[in-house]
Amino acid sequence: MSAVSVEARFAKMENEEKTTTLTNSSGDGSLDRLLQPVSTGLSPRKRTTSQCKSEPPLLRTSKRTIYTAGRPPWYNEHGTQSKEAFAIGLCGGSASGKTTVARKIIEALDVPWVVLLSMDSFYKVLSAEEQIRAASNDYNFDHPDAFDFDLLTDTLRKLKQGKSVKIPVYDFTTHGRQKEWKTVYGASVIIFEGIMAFTDKKLLQLLDMKIFVDTDSDIRLVRRLRRDITERGRDIDGVIKQYNKFVKPAFEQYIEPTMRLADIVVPRGGGNMVAIDLIVQHVHSQLEERELSVRAALASAHQAQPLPQTLSVLESTPQVRGMHTIIRNKETSRDEFIFYSKRLMRLLIERALSFLPSQVHVVQTPQGEDYEGRAFHGKRITGVSILRAGETMEPALRAVCKDVRIGKILIQTNQDTGEPELHYLRLPKDISEDHVILMDCTVSTGAAAMMAVRVLLDHDVQEDKILLVSLLMAEMGVHSVAYAFPQVKIITTAVDKKVNHLFHIIPGIGNFGDRYFGTDAPPDWSDEDMDEPSY
Repeated sequence: MSAVSVEARFAKMENEEKTTTLTNSSGDGSLDRLLQPVSTGLSPRKRTTSQCKSEPPLLRTSKRTIYTAGRPPWYNEHGTQSKEAFAIGLCGGSASGKTTVARKIIEALDVPWVVLLSMDSFYKVLSAEEQIRAASNDYNFDHPDAFDFDLLTDTLRKLKQGKSVKIPVYDFTTHGRQKEWKTVYGASVIIFEGIMAFTDKKLLQLLDMKIFVDTDSDIRLVRRLRRDITERGRDIDGVIKQYNKFVKPAFEQYIEPTMRLADIVVPRGGGNMVAIDLIVQHVHSQLEERELSVRAALASAHQAQPLPQTLSVLESTPQVRGMHTIIRNKETSRDEFIFYSKRLMRLLIERALSFLPSQVHVVQTPQGEDYEGRAFHGKRITGVSILRAGETMEPALRAVCKDVRIGKILIQTNQDTGEPELHYLRLPKDISEDHVILMDCTVSTGAAAMMAVRVLLDHDVQEDKILLVSLLMAEMGVHSVAYAFPQVKIITTAVDKKVNHLFHIIPGIGNFGDRYFGTDAPPDWSDEDMDEPSY
């Protein structure tokens, strides 16, 4: 899928998903003349205050698009994570330029998967009395006791493990958390920034690199004045009072002493490109150690093994065989391809529903007689499609499951590494209580399906409540999924034996998404190059 089509898809999705993004200070020009100008190479953005309800899951720099919601494929053939994300801690006084340094590091890293975790999001919920003190600038927000370190440590630990987390949205105007929290996924690199980033021992143990941003106190005061007046609606007297009473003493007592814990001290903040270049070189070396080729491992695993018992293949009746003959034929028109694919999808979904738990249910017929039937025994059924091709199966599911909930996951191949990467997900609330039908039209090596299953497990869906349904699978993909997740039920209409060196299913069906949607693949097309790769 081209870069244009990826960005177009995100432009459509960005209003549906809340994620962490990177922001920077912007303010009154009368104060700007007191500050040294710093060229970031990025368009001006507001400082990270965790106040925005809806932010796009990407950041466009001068070099590339950086996805701030997602996760690299650091999972081995067993479906478990092989390496944790690399966590960088950024500490420094209030308004020292930590976010600017983070932005410079991210742009220089030139990696597509980064999450910025701001300590500002983890202020404790204030009591009524504390709210009154905060409104009159008499509450100390620059003390370790003002932060929820337990929640912060748990969140950072889960992010390092690649799990999804919910981050509180703190409003500095009302001094409270908003009802809706942001959902964020792990990444290649996590940058955690905050004034008290080095004051908690448990947090320190989670940081792979510790950076202290050392900026002149006068510059920090001017920046704080600009930010609190223009962004947080405070008056200059209140800001100065708070600075002298809390901010300056807290820096001297709690923040400045932690400079000795830093691996690198960055004087002058974002303007010090020499220090930033050194940081980037070290992070690159660490990321290289975390490289893992999932697909290569899957291709060599589980050879000559019998098909697993968790696999259910639709009976190869003359009707089913005939429909496969039509959709596999390269001469079949698009209309015919869509028509017979939909017929197969309906049969496939009906077959999948037969594996859901049921219980005896007695009803009375219009004749006044009892009939002993069956009824679904579970809370809900949710369908989750792996974009783009998985979406084509949603109508068949909706046709047979009334009021079914639908979620979506976008997993795309990295064209440089050939590995699957998670770009986007939107799952219904409380999905952990549901039976989930995971839909993808073709499965080759199983890498994308495994990542999708892993996403569901990270959202606390029980493994034995996941049903993977696919029109066509390769034996390799069946083995990979079944070996990594032995309780996942696998349902398909046919299993092909071979996968070639490009990971195409042989004899296969071609690129399902292109044939269904009428889009043209490039001459050297690969299933893995499209947005519905048949892994």
